[in-house]
Amino acid sequence: MFDKYEKVKTVMTTNVTTVQSHDTMDKVADLFASHHFHHLPVVDFGKVVGIISSTDFHMLENHFTLFNNKNAKDMNAAIMRSLLVKDVMIKQLVTVGPDDTLDFAAGIFRENLFHGLPVADNKKNFLGIITMYDLMNYAYADPPAALA
Repeated sequence: MFDKYEKVKTVMTTNVTTVQSHDTMDKVADLFASHHFHHLPVVDFGKVVGIISSTDFHMLENHFTLFNNKNAKDMNAAIMRSLLVKDVMIKQLVTVGPDDTLDFAAGIFRENLFHGLPVADNKKNFLGIITMYDLMNYAYADPPAALA
């Protein structure tokens, strides 16, 4: 049974890989290539300042590489080495707090078609991330989370 009043902090992911705004996009490329996550929070001095989704990254990557040949790939790699995360990240960030309800987070997902939200306290200190996958795991846990 899904408890819509359960707190975000009970299902969010806390061991999250992040990047900093001054990192280059080739670091982002390496992280997306070597991990199975789809959202990369941007955290400077402990504060969440942006996010990069794998979808946005791949659209950028495909924009620069129109042809699948060595020269195009080399050019794309050079561009990724020169672009900074702060130039690409989504800056108009929506976050949720650890004590917000899952119902509140789900409402943001539905209304905005987001798939991941950084979790931060009221001072924007980064605490973790909650994704649609986290909600699905909670809702369809075996045994159900509400009965565990």
